[in-house]
Amino acid sequence: MVRTVFISGATSGIGKACAEKFASSGDNIIINGRRADRLSVLKKSLQNNFKIKVFETVFDVQNKEEVFNAINNLPEEWKTIDILINNAGLALGRDYFDEANLDDWETMMQTNVNGLLYVSRAILPLMTKRKSGHIINLGSVAGKEMYEKGNIYCASKAAVDAISKTMRIDLLQHSIKVTAIHPGAVETEFALVRYKGDANKAADTYKGFKPLTGMDIAEIIYYTASLPPHVCINDLVITPLSQANAIYFQKELP
Repeated sequence: MVRTVFISGATSGIGKACAEKFASSGDNIIINGRRADRLSVLKKSLQNNFKIKVFETVFDVQNKEEVFNAINNLPEEWKTIDILINNAGLALGRDYFDEANLDDWETMMQTNVNGLLYVSRAILPLMTKRKSGHIINLGSVAGKEMYEKGNIYCASKAAVDAISKTMRIDLLQHSIKVTAIHPGAVETEFALVRYKGDANKAADTYKGFKPLTGMDIAEIIYYTASLPPHVCINDLVITPLSQANAIYFQKELP
């Protein structure tokens, strides 16, 4: 069966890997992001490599009006969304609570929490009327254990954890699956964004151990979305072998 998969934040990292993984299985893909140029390149790549249908929609998940306008105005053929992957998210800054940038805090909460809520709420009517669907939320090990200078990023991902659990309860009546995926260290643009373009700090994040890749997480997301209809994986924490949780790493000595 060919499914329709909606992926937010599809222009890089885990989102892009998910688009490639699901497309490789023959699923049709709706890709979302803020960077129209990257979406266009990804669309062409998916269509050429996998011969599937792709629809691109450019909006910022932080903007409630943009989210609802874009989803409400999807062409009819794209409104049968089987899987929603709430991937859009980011970390900004690594500062003590009393020194942190308020704009960074607001951007993280708006993207990681409100963005997930807006996209989910906009797409859910398309699932509830069919009594079918699967929502996959990208959390983080940072939502499971708090760490120094993680403050609001940790809080935003703890919110994703709680939202996913309450979604699962509330959507039982509609036979909609909800899965929360909580990755550890994944080498993507994540650290570069967190450190605002400082390539040296970003590189140090993954120094001394082998991190996960975006495709590692995409493979796991694909697995959770491809189980029999009566099976739902509610919550998964995935780390590299060298990482026990959000705090403890076993790094190689120089």
